[in-house]
Amino acid sequence: MGEYSMADAMRQFLKQSRLQGNILALQITEVWEQIMGKTIARYTDKIEIHGTTLYIQTTVAPLKQELLYKKDKIRERVNEALGENLIREVIIK
Repeated sequence: MGEYSMADAMRQFLKQSRLQGNILALQITEVWEQIMGKTIARYTDKIEIHGTTLYIQTTVAPLKQELLYKKDKIRERVNEALGENLIREVIIK
């Protein structure tokens, strides 16, 4: 058997568990203001990840429309912040 670092073991565990999406969503929430700016962060109600899909929820109609136009940019920025190309789709609710 090969040796694993604690970080490698945790990554492997998260890949195989249902916790990965929740942990990634927490990471994104922590840097959401840096990624998207103060105004967007203030009016974003919820961020979730299921599989490779990022769900962003807001009740502000103009913001929802703006986010719909920026879906590709959001995906790029979030993947950059995570350091991996994990998010493939962005859904605005």
